[in-house]
Amino acid sequence: MKALVLNCTLKPSPLPSNTEALATEVVHALEKLGAKTKMIRVADYDVKTGSKSDMGEGDGWPAILKELLAADILIMATPTWMGTLSSIAMRVMERINGLYPVKDEEGRPVTYNKVAGFVVTGEEDGARHVVTEIAGGLMDVGFTIAPQSYTYWNNGPGPGKAYLDSDFRKDWSKQTGKLVAANVVAVAKALKKTPIPA
Repeated sequence: MKALVLNCTLKPSPLPSNTEALATEVVHALEKLGAKTKMIRVADYDVKTGSKSDMGEGDGWPAILKELLAADILIMATPTWMGTLSSIAMRVMERINGLYPVKDEEGRPVTYNKVAGFVVTGEEDGARHVVTEIAGGLMDVGFTIAPQSYTYWNNGPGPGKAYLDSDFRKDWSKQTGKLVAANVVAVAKALKKTPIPA
């Protein structure tokens, strides 16, 4: 079982990432369940604007796409900006959309039998909206969405501290992250046993 976490923070490495901190909780839970997990910080790659799988010389997306296609589970992790997903998460979604016409050896979309989960952080609300936006897009191209497959953290109404600087309700976010891992792994195992047919 392979899981890929795409951290869509706007911050390149080695800057600290609140989204990565919460996503790491999900990674630990996935690994305890036997999933081999890799996290990629998308800001470290030059992912070109576009909707094709390869936008030409210098495009960082093909390397990420290779990992995505090898994974059984995709965890999309993004901060909330102005009430919606980050621009990097949106770019990832646009590039994933380029998989629409791509089929596997049995004629199914290559994203069939892959399961998606979600991690959202922010100093503002909007997490459920972000999950809805990403889940809808991923379902559209063939991903399966497990029940209770997201965890999030926000500071509550108004300005405040970031995830790494706060203790506000983090236990809930971490516990829910364990549930995310359990549910995406359970659905991924079920799909391995009984794949969606062509």
